[in-house]
Amino acid sequence: MKIAIGSDHGGYRLKEEVKKYLDEKDIEFVDLGCEGEEAVDYPDIASKVAKEVQSKKCDQGILICRSGIGMSIVANKFKGIRCALCHNEYTAKYARLHNNANILAMGADDLTTGEAVCILRMWLATSFEGGRHEERIKLIDEIEKENMK
Repeated sequence: MKIAIGSDHGGYRLKEEVKKYLDEKDIEFVDLGCEGEEAVDYPDIASKVAKEVQSKKCDQGILICRSGIGMSIVANKFKGIRCALCHNEYTAKYARLHNNANILAMGADDLTTGEAVCILRMWLATSFEGGRHEERIKLIDEIEKENMK
């Protein structure tokens, strides 16, 4: 598994902590920015991560900004991306289990490092359930085809 990770300046510190966790677990990742706490435009970072996942260069992505909202909005503009803003282990579990989300967004202002790691741990441990949920993913794909031209 290879993960693309990115943050804006507001999520930089939490991103660095999440990277430590990924290193500890020997999970390969590519950091697509930002490089510090100087202001950057979050759409640029979210686009880089979404493109890595969309092109299948990375299996999954992680995006972190202050709220997680802006990053998730941008990522979901890319065909084939299902980015979920998760606030706890429950939302992380069901984003993967039922929605087969491929990018995890988190809000640095809402989470401690410990909470973010728990969310990520659940995200990584949960596989898509398929079954009845597969039909819903197909419906999402059809909506994309109709509306993302």
